Amino acid sequence: MTAGAKPKLPAGVDSLPVIQVLCDLSAALLSHGRVVLVAPPGAGKTTLVPLHLVSDGIAGRVILIEPRRLAARAAARRMAELLGEAVGETVGWRMRLDTKVSAKTRIEVVTEGVFTRMILDDPELAGVDAVIFDEFHERSLDGDFGLALAIEVATALRDDLKLVVMSATLDGAKVAALLDDAPVVESKGRAFPVTIRHRDRPGTVAVEDAVVAAVRAALAEETGSILVFLPGQKEIRRVAERLQPVLAANVLLAPLYGALDASDQDKAVRPAPAGIRKVVLATDIAETSLTIEGVRIVIDSGLKRRPAFEPETGLTRLETVRVSRASADQRAGRAGRTEPGTAIRLWRAEQTAALDAFDRPEILATDLSGLLLDCAAWGVNDPAQLRLLDPPPQAAVKEAAKLLADLGALDDMQRLTPAGQAMRRLPLPPRLAHMVAAADAEDRRTAAELAVLVTERGLGGTDVDLDSRLRRLRQGRDPRSKQAMALAGRIAATSRSDAQKSSGAGWPSDGDIGAILALGYPDRIALRQPTPGQFALSNGRGGALDPATSLAREKVLVAVEVQGAAAAGRIVSGAALGQLALDRILAAKATTDDTVAFVPQSRSVRASRTTWLGRAAVETVPMALPADARVAAALAEGIRRLGLQRLDFGKEASRLLARLRFLADVSGPPWPHMNDAALALTVEAWLLPYAPGASSFGDLTEGVLIAALTGLVPPAFAGRLDDLAPSHYEAPTGSRVPIRYEGERPVLAIRVQELFGLAVHPAIADGRLPLTLELLSPAHRPIQVTRDLPGFWAGSWRDVRSDLRGRYPKHEWPEDPANAKPTARAKPRR
Repeated sequence: MTAGAKPKLPAGVDSLPVIQVLCDLSAALLSHGRVVLVAPPGAGKTTLVPLHLVSDGIAGRVILIEPRRLAARAAARRMAELLGEAVGETVGWRMRLDTKVSAKTRIEVVTEGVFTRMILDDPELAGVDAVIFDEFHERSLDGDFGLALAIEVATALRDDLKLVVMSATLDGAKVAALLDDAPVVESKGRAFPVTIRHRDRPGTVAVEDAVVAAVRAALAEETGSILVFLPGQKEIRRVAERLQPVLAANVLLAPLYGALDASDQDKAVRPAPAGIRKVVLATDIAETSLTIEGVRIVIDSGLKRRPAFEPETGLTRLETVRVSRASADQRAGRAGRTEPGTAIRLWRAEQTAALDAFDRPEILATDLSGLLLDCAAWGVNDPAQLRLLDPPPQAAVKEAAKLLADLGALDDMQRLTPAGQAMRRLPLPPRLAHMVAAADAEDRRTAAELAVLVTERGLGGTDVDLDSRLRRLRQGRDPRSKQAMALAGRIAATSRSDAQKSSGAGWPSDGDIGAILALGYPDRIALRQPTPGQFALSNGRGGALDPATSLAREKVLVAVEVQGAAAAGRIVSGAALGQLALDRILAAKATTDDTVAFVPQSRSVRASRTTWLGRAAVETVPMALPADARVAAALAEGIRRLGLQRLDFGKEASRLLARLRFLADVSGPPWPHMNDAALALTVEAWLLPYAPGASSFGDLTEGVLIAALTGLVPPAFAGRLDDLAPSHYEAPTGSRVPIRYEGERPVLAIRVQELFGLAVHPAIADGRLPLTLELLSPAHRPIQVTRDLPGFWAGSWRDVRSDLRGRYPKHEWPEDPANAKPTARAKPRR
């Protein structure tokens, strides 16, 4: 087409703005082979660009890639309608559970995951002349990967393959650089004016309540239908429950989310009947590539739900986050697609500036096991080798590689194994593909049905118990259930042809749904804990169920989907695992661990054998203590944990310890450190050798402690302990009075009469260290403290004597005690 010529397109599209740049688009493709088209919502790019490429002869067959099934169906229908045909003729679609194409089809609208499988199965894309990536700004993992593969094909295999990347909100320069500096073509939009209003939602007000209030106000103050953006299905249900009773008869309530049947989604998108206003409650599924007729009011909660993958746990949790500015603009634009409209944002105007500019790419926050499996099929060991706008996090790559290795899909060189090849041929995520491929022949169909059930939200209801949902799916007569069962049949048939390539890691299920699920989720076998509703997963994490549910009473589950904090997530779906199946799994995968540990409650060492499934303890039974060093080590650890003071030293061992501590403190090396911390740290060396076979505190008797403490005396001082730090002082009366060793000055508490006749102060340590004397009355009450007994006799004794004579008249109180006879008795009776 020459520049300025009018494109050959169906009638009735002349008003769409993108028509003005189609000639530039053609010229860029013919000269460069690749182009980036940036066009706002309403420009007509989704429908007109594919039609133009075909009608202008630039491409005989076009693939248009949409991020969502709803948008893919809508785009195909609109193009077919413009051509006056039914879907499946010139324009068709191809997506999971649904395909409408024929030999006449020249434009195929496919979802991103379907395109990835197409290009992996046929790298040359035989017969395809152009590939268009629509709404690329959503940055899904399949979209990023699909573009990377398409670039490789166009670079190495098909230099005639034309690539178009389209978006309403996109960093066109960044994508153009990825496409070898492809031209960027920009189109104006056809949006009508949209008035932005703000209704602040305080933090104390639930989003559902704020939305209900905004909807009721809009119905009263505005005309036309309303599109409400909510973060998820749960909030949609709650808002619907609050609105339904108060809506007028001429207002139709229509939910719109991914798990709905295609027919119910189409009802939400189609124009409302004459005289009827529609309130569409939608997730972010309605943000792009979709025009809902009659909508001129948008109410935006400002929230969305997105997955967040935790590589350290292998779990994905859904988190509710603020939308980006790009998403907020896309949502507001829905109000001006067909006429001037109003967008009501449930936040303050100044908060918009704080929003992220764009949504976070999925490749930075998702499970990458499927990506790695596809990369291996493509012959790439590391996704970083591909042309990706954002490199994947290495932690997530390592976790994905570990999972695929555990499933037997990759060898040590990160290459596909035969089992991995069999898994990749199934249109399923790796876990579920392994579940089907490894299932026994009689379980393969059931495994395929479970795989479809898990990947298609809403099939068979919303029960946590997948067994119940599977029964309802099998009984379903609605089109979606029939399509799901047909897909399961095709998956099972494909798996049967690859049965010899499976990993062989399966086990008979005997009809146990949990046993089949465990093939794909061996790390999420969940064992019930004492607390109602609490489970321990074999990956070491926790999971919780509402204790009122029947599944919460099962002994063992397979937790397929776990959301929330990894340490104690919420089990969203799973199935019971019977005892027979558990026994088979344990026989194949369980490990045992013998533990010798100190039990503080009994102050003793106990031995047990624990059976483990992954990192979850299945059973722990007591066993006899082994005759090895583990017992002594555990006992020593128990002493350190509870403290040395918890041992039963008794009176004599306590006195000995005090004497040794005194000598260590005043003498230093070679005496060892004798405080509690030092002794506890070295208990294996000084104490336990004196108690061979000891396993409890009770085995460490006072006699054992005395022997062990005596062994701490350095050899140079052996046999001299009583000379250096005697336990008692022998008084002039012959009495043996205990010495208290407290700190640096040992104390002797003795009645003063027993020291009469003593002219020298009592001392220890070969006479070098005077004792601190606590002089007592005959009634053992303190009367004086001294470290100079001769000085006391010569000095203050006179005053003390006077007092003692008055209180104890029956005792002798000599004027010269240094030369008196010692006594412990009163005066003899006359």
